[in-house]
Amino acid sequence: MSPGPPAPHEQPIGVFDSGVGGLTVLEALRRALPERDFLYFGDTARVPYGSKPPELVRRFAWEISGFLLRQGAGALVVACNTASSVALADLHRLGVPVFDVIEPAVAAAAPYEHVGVIGTRATIASGAYQRRLRDSGKRVWSRPTPLFVPIVEEGLWGDEVAELVARHYLEGAPADLEALILGCTHYPYLKPLLARLRPGLELIDSATPTAAAVAGALSGHGGGRTTYFVSGDPEAFAALAGRLGVNVNEVRKVELGEL
Repeated sequence: MSPGPPAPHEQPIGVFDSGVGGLTVLEALRRALPERDFLYFGDTARVPYGSKPPELVRRFAWEISGFLLRQGAGALVVACNTASSVALADLHRLGVPVFDVIEPAVAAAAPYEHVGVIGTRATIASGAYQRRLRDSGKRVWSRPTPLFVPIVEEGLWGDEVAELVARHYLEGAPADLEALILGCTHYPYLKPLLARLRPGLELIDSATPTAAAVAGALSGHGGGRTTYFVSGDPEAFAALAGRLGVNVNEVRKVELGEL
């Protein structure tokens, strides 16, 4: 989290993710800061990030952050675990407050001794969660779960294929695991399925703790408006967001050349 200057009260907060997953964070932010304006960018033309080289994800994050700042954002929330795990050092150079989704989720795991982490290949390979958890004395189990992102992006979180994949991914999870960090902002949409497969396991996602961190650092007012941008198909994004319970009235398509 950047200790940079507070965003002016009237400026919107920029939020970005590779696709619809960041909507989980955005909705928590809107509940925590109902009078603040937000700019949301879903990089749907280049989703998923988790299978891409870190240097490419860093470039994407830098491009999108610059675009959001040009649109007037006074702070940034990196609502993507992959980008949070590899791009924060670059984004902290932008001179505005920058919030990630990793530290709040790790803080939420504080009461537990044995903690698991699932995420994209890039997030797990970065060790961003594992290092922080081990530094705080936790026993850690981790596994990359890359198929979960396309399952959510295709709206298949309630399909039989989602259960088959989830069962496969959880096969190696220790029986005494107390909590599981959902290390991708797409994964909260799979919470009901994961809870059914592993009853009693505490499922931790970053949306609410990240929103609390942002609300604790930033105040101010706006019109309570949210403007949506995507690099892919606006209609497909709006339709999927609606299935996820997020009402998106208007989405602007941004050509990659504009970034």
